Amino acid sequence: MSKAPKQAIKDDDEMRPEYDFSNGIRGKYTNRFRPDTVMVTLAPDVAAAFPDAESVNEALRVLIKAARKTSKKAAAA
Repeated sequence: MSKAPKQAIKDDDEMRPEYDFSNGIRGKYTNRFRPDTVMVTLAPDVAAAFPDAESVNEALRVLIKAARKTSKKAAAA
């Protein structure tokens, strides 16, 4: 895979001139999350249904439990 010429990259640049990341630190906040943390993006309508991360986790646990019960019944039939 070849790299695009620098001129082509500059033409596609949508960054505003007032944004200056020249003194930015890569990965500055990566240690905030535990290594086993999984980040997902929820659709706005889904996110609106949950006030916090714990309520999302609880809903997913209920769904997992229901799915396990359903799959056990299907396997027994």
